[in-house]
Amino acid sequence: MPSSPLPQPRTWFVTLIILLALGGLLRLLDISDPPLDFQPSRQLRNSIVARDIYYSLLPSATTEERELASSFARSVGKYEPPVIESIVAYTYLVTGENIAVPRVWVTVFWLAAGVALFDLLRRATSPWSALIALAYYLVLPFSVQASRSFQPDPLMTSAFVIGIYFLYRWSEEYGVQEQAPASDSKLSDSRGKTWRWAIFAGIFLGLAVFVKIVIAFFVGAAAIAMVFFTLKKDLWKSKQVWTMAAIMVVPALIYYVFLNQSRSTEYFLAWTITLINLITSTDFYTKWLAFLGTLFGLTMIFLSIAGALIASPRMRWLLVSLWIGYVLYGLTLPFQMYTHSYYHIQLIPIIALGLAVVLNPLVESVAAQGGVGRVAFVALTVAVIGYQAYVAKSVLVAEDFHHEPAFWSEVGDVIPVDANVIALTQDYGYRLMMYSWRKVSLWPLTTGLSDIRNADRNAVDDFAELTEGKQYFLVTAFSQLDKQPGLKEILEQYPIAVEGDGYVLYDLRK
Repeated sequence: MPSSPLPQPRTWFVTLIILLALGGLLRLLDISDPPLDFQPSRQLRNSIVARDIYYSLLPSATTEERELASSFARSVGKYEPPVIESIVAYTYLVTGENIAVPRVWVTVFWLAAGVALFDLLRRATSPWSALIALAYYLVLPFSVQASRSFQPDPLMTSAFVIGIYFLYRWSEEYGVQEQAPASDSKLSDSRGKTWRWAIFAGIFLGLAVFVKIVIAFFVGAAAIAMVFFTLKKDLWKSKQVWTMAAIMVVPALIYYVFLNQSRSTEYFLAWTITLINLITSTDFYTKWLAFLGTLFGLTMIFLSIAGALIASPRMRWLLVSLWIGYVLYGLTLPFQMYTHSYYHIQLIPIIALGLAVVLNPLVESVAAQGGVGRVAFVALTVAVIGYQAYVAKSVLVAEDFHHEPAFWSEVGDVIPVDANVIALTQDYGYRLMMYSWRKVSLWPLTTGLSDIRNADRNAVDDFAELTEGKQYFLVTAFSQLDKQPGLKEILEQYPIAVEGDGYVLYDLRK
């Protein structure tokens, strides 16, 4: 670990605790607000699945409640195993159904990964460079929003970071073991450590892949790079490597390939095969880069990549492999690269790693200066971290969604019992399922994805077919209605059954 003339370990340890506390506090702000602040459709989907598990466990739940919760969960799709949903559902048995529960859990996971990230960073840079990079990981506004959301992605990324940490420790310890004389009494202890790091790396990286398969691009690239860097051509002979590989691959292979093959194939066909032509356009790469700029700042990305190129050999192999994994990942899921922010959550720790490396010479230079220069640099760093924390806080409290459950409950109440309804509504109808226990058929939305997949199709032409057997047409997404003037014109021909602030129910029977 590089030395630093900056203050002693006690000082940077206190700073680490302060940063972790700040990161935790930011993520727990407005903790009871409904999960509509960030990627609402994905958070509501997980909430619906967690509710199904919860009601299946809850002794006081009625048969009707269990059947409804189960039918809603089946309708939202099942692409990943319900790991975080199960953790949350079992906690509900103690706390009751509360959105605060998943936010607390994913915050704990993110902070635990932050500790591992810091220890990994200080093995390649000074502790103070590591702390500045850790601050980026903890207080970046996008990081705060994404890592507190009820999705598989925060747990996936946290497990990934911890797994990478253990993989790096394995590589370090193996290097020490190779340099030790065969007669050294510490050699057997070193071999025990490498086995321990190997198993831990396999467990956490395997958990990350199991939670959400898309992280496999990063896990595979990092594992191959670190194993090859450490063992060179002898990698095939290592029992530790094969053990790591088995732990990483087998659980995900069983779930995604053998138990859930149809869903996995469906996802691959829908999001990769049908959209792969996007990567042939220069416009795709422009949009991708611009989108990353809104999330991270392009300057930070370029600095992090520079850090990857000038890092020490072991860290350089790790970082370059992670960036290669990211590029392959992006080319496989092109549409999400410029439309879905949470698909880039894995970049947060990767960027932090590169930033620590590129900042280290500057931090060491400041440490060697006199008191005034050092104090000014610290003040500037604190000001930047404070500003980013303020922005993150402001984003979280800018909107209040506490009124949403009551609104959707009202909408559900005005729909006649057992009525067959089609709706132009938000988030695939998940808000109705979550807050009013009602399920509706969906009228197609006009989106960028629909423009790509069905550029020649006009849903209005199929109005009679899409509404066949439907008794009512519910509209809550009025901005979508404005994008479909043909539909608006047709609906005006039908009488309004009920109208309220934010919804209209048309009677299709007349």
